[in-house]
Amino acid sequence: MSIVDIKIPDIGGSDDVKVAEIYVKVGDKISVDDNVLMLETEKATMEIPADVAGVVEKILVKVGSKVTVGDTILKIAAVNPVNKEDSPDKTTTLANNVSGELEFDCDVLVIGAGPGGYTAAFRASDLRQKVILIEKHANLGGVCLNVGCIPSKALLHVAKVINEAKAMEKHGVSFGKMKLDIEQIREYKAGIVSKLTGGLRGLAKQRNVEVVFGGAKFVSSNQVVVTGENDKRTIRFKNVIIATGSSSFQLPGVPYEDPRVIDSTGALDLQDIPRNLLIIGGGIIGLEMAEVYSTFGSKVTVVELGDSIIPGADKDLVKVLENRIKKTLHAIKTNTMCTKFESKANGIYVNLKKADTEDTHLFDKVLVCVGRRPNGKEIEADKAGVYVDERGFIPVDKQCRTNVKNIYAIGDVVGQPMLAHKATHEGKVAAENCAGLNTYFDARTIPNVAYTDPEIAWMGVTENEAKEKGFAIEVGKFPWLASGRALANGRDDGFTKIIVDKNSKKIIGAGIVGVNAGELLAETVLALEMGCDVHDVALTIHAHPTLSETIGFACEIIDGSITDIYVPR
Repeated sequence: MSIVDIKIPDIGGSDDVKVAEIYVKVGDKISVDDNVLMLETEKATMEIPADVAGVVEKILVKVGSKVTVGDTILKIAAVNPVNKEDSPDKTTTLANNVSGELEFDCDVLVIGAGPGGYTAAFRASDLRQKVILIEKHANLGGVCLNVGCIPSKALLHVAKVINEAKAMEKHGVSFGKMKLDIEQIREYKAGIVSKLTGGLRGLAKQRNVEVVFGGAKFVSSNQVVVTGENDKRTIRFKNVIIATGSSSFQLPGVPYEDPRVIDSTGALDLQDIPRNLLIIGGGIIGLEMAEVYSTFGSKVTVVELGDSIIPGADKDLVKVLENRIKKTLHAIKTNTMCTKFESKANGIYVNLKKADTEDTHLFDKVLVCVGRRPNGKEIEADKAGVYVDERGFIPVDKQCRTNVKNIYAIGDVVGQPMLAHKATHEGKVAAENCAGLNTYFDARTIPNVAYTDPEIAWMGVTENEAKEKGFAIEVGKFPWLASGRALANGRDDGFTKIIVDKNSKKIIGAGIVGVNAGELLAETVLALEMGCDVHDVALTIHAHPTLSETIGFACEIIDGSITDIYVPR
């Protein structure tokens, strides 16, 4: 036996953390991955596993000790020890790999480190698979963490605080004139992103997931070549999970070479606050950015080709949002298309056409948010025999398997809805199948949320869809005007809607518009997944006064027991 030191691994940037518990004592026999102690920070706890098997010879810390990365905590008389100095760092930047073309075998290769990809990699590692995770960008987390969901919510939070402060003026509380420090706001946003991406690096190291930075292309059904800044590397795999995500769709005729034309990534970078901003696309991303920039002082015009903003949601939900943002945006133009763009020194001239009328408008910046396209064609999957359709989507079955047995695909690249929370669940399914567990992606519904003000959230069958398909339904709609909590919050501009099958009374859909609608929706998603009927929720006691009560009240409207409003029977 050899004496091996057990040290504190990289735990995501946390220094001087406290030892909360010690699970072993001198003389104990331990196996690889047995937890030996628990660390505690102000925000979380984490357990430290042993990376060798053997007998505990010495414990160098005690409960309450402060430790940091690299500190030795135990000495183990190890069985078949690993010489850690000979082991490669599990995170490899190809630009620093000077040994030329290399081959690394793994059980599961994951291409793309967004929410779906890193979830798949971590789940596969937890199932005792040897995992390599490839990411073409400099940080883990994909679009969502770096230039999407997370930074947009940080900016929306800033906008929310500003708007709530303004709203309090009519209730006797004034905070004075708003002053924006754009650089400090950007630092706040970047700090949140850094914490999350740093946490992912720590999780990858804890799980022994090797991370390789570079762009991957298939060579065969068992090999990819990863190209970094200055080098290439060939990786052989038993199974692979494609999680390459999507990119912003580019409209033809738009002068993208002009830096004043931006996509959502450019909008989140927050380089400046333009006086006049055109947002092309009235979907969720466009309206969230409209919220941010209008609050920060831009005169925002939203142009939507269709007849409604947020076309996937019921129009009664959207109407509440539209009524509010009409007061803050310069204009919302539906059934309108951009026919011509011209860059000049004083701005970008855009022709807007509606019906037979066409006008030219001048904007300081143009933000294009017309959807996203899958990245299925970027990895040469055809060389592995994988079918990729003409739009770049990769079809998969319920096990997230492509037409090639050992190749899986998840997330945006497999089709709508392009949502991070769908990708994470698909990632677990794919990883479990790679490990031989034979599982299926069988979600009854996938929730949608627009993080506007007010938020719009919906799940299951929409009322529009039910009517189009001829479903026999009943709808319970509870107005927030009758909610004590909504009134106390000064935000009664919303409602909660429950949709049930008329015969079985099973909940088949829900829609909520109002402050924190996205948080409230979770109860309805669970109700649908559990097969609840409207009476189950109506009889569930909700805390008072809360906005969550409105879900119970909407169900009471359908089952006839509502007392908080009068509904003629």
